[in-house]
Amino acid sequence: MGKKKVLTEEELKELVLPGEGQFLGVVLQMLGYDRMSVKCTDGHERLCRIRGKMKRRVWIKTGDVVLVAPWEFQSEHRGDILWRYTGSQADLLRKRGYLNL
Repeated sequence: MGKKKVLTEEELKELVLPGEGQFLGVVLQMLGYDRMSVKCTDGHERLCRIRGKMKRRVWIKTGDVVLVAPWEFQSEHRGDILWRYTGSQADLLRKRGYLNL
């Protein structure tokens, strides 16, 4: 086993933008296990869960900017977290006008 490669923010060039039916949001509160309360840009506060592919790979904390996909049912109250943005990516989203909470 070798050392794990550590990626810095400068090395992460990919910026995922919200697609159709997806919203940006800010994590308000951690609720335990894989759930958290997220304030989305469409004005709704959703109970979101971390996608299985992201669990134990990406660590999310309060105040992070995330990409949310609402569920087909209970779309105003529930959703999935698809992506977590780094600090520099979140600043770039604010400058471009995507994130205005």
